[in-house]
Amino acid sequence: MDKINVVLADDHVLVRDGIKALLEDQSGIVVIDEASDGKEALEVITRNKPHVLIVDIRMPEMNGIEVVGEMSKSHKDVRTLVLSMHDSEEYVVQAIQAGADGYLLKGASKEEFLKAVTKVAAGGKYFTGDVSAIIMNNFVNGNTNTVEATQVTPKEDSFNLTKREKQILDLVLQLKNNKDIAEELQISKRTAEVHRFNLMKKLEVKNLMELSNKAKEFGLV
Repeated sequence: MDKINVVLADDHVLVRDGIKALLEDQSGIVVIDEASDGKEALEVITRNKPHVLIVDIRMPEMNGIEVVGEMSKSHKDVRTLVLSMHDSEEYVVQAIQAGADGYLLKGASKEEFLKAVTKVAAGGKYFTGDVSAIIMNNFVNGNTNTVEATQVTPKEDSFNLTKREKQILDLVLQLKNNKDIAEELQISKRTAEVHRFNLMKKLEVKNLMELSNKAKEFGLV
């Protein structure tokens, strides 16, 4: 193929923008469309028929594993690369059983990411080192039968966020500043700052990227 046509599926615009910038910096890879949830991902794929879908696990409507499973039935010619921050055995095994052609962690280097996309597009399989170890462990232990699928469940209560803090979190992830948050929630700017500080402290994060990652990991958004 002259160019690898890619569709991105992730429910956070910042993440999609970052991946798109990285991919389109390379000749031979083109991001032809994007989706913000699982249902939209399937619609986009039906419409565009890309070579590769890069999909996150935790998304609204349908999670990434469900999307991969559906594609294994209805879009067998489209290759799937799961790009996730989850390296737990449960997620990895479910993704592979659903038919994923690759599984890469979001902490991977640029070089490994591009290698994974290229290899999967060419018809190969790519599983990052930690994931390969999980696969091998399952094989060695004889766990080759289908693992009963479990729903990806959030753990939002573990941080004891207040209703207001959850509202603040949602607005922060929309890139709203303290002034915008104050106006939208009809509170003072100082109150918005305090809520934002408490939110960051509870989640033990220092910046927006860490906040976004943890919010997705624990199903807070």
